[in-house]
Amino acid sequence: MKNHIKILTSDSITINRVASVLESENIKVLIKDQTESGRLAGFGVPDNSVELYIQETDLKKAQEFVAELG
Repeated sequence: MKNHIKILTSDSITINRVASVLESENIKVLIKDQTESGRLAGFGVPDNSVELYIQETDLKKAQEFVAELG
């Protein structure tokens, strides 16, 4: 994740919606779901523990789409 930047932390529904829009614009995404990791390990984490990362080179373009989604 050396060249990845976190652009959003939210619930899984929101993250998947934003990721879908970004991928449709040819922006590669990486989703880090700590909720699922915590569940599998047997402990809880906050609901808004899903993080969305993108390549640093796509930051400006991705921020525009995220802003449009509100």
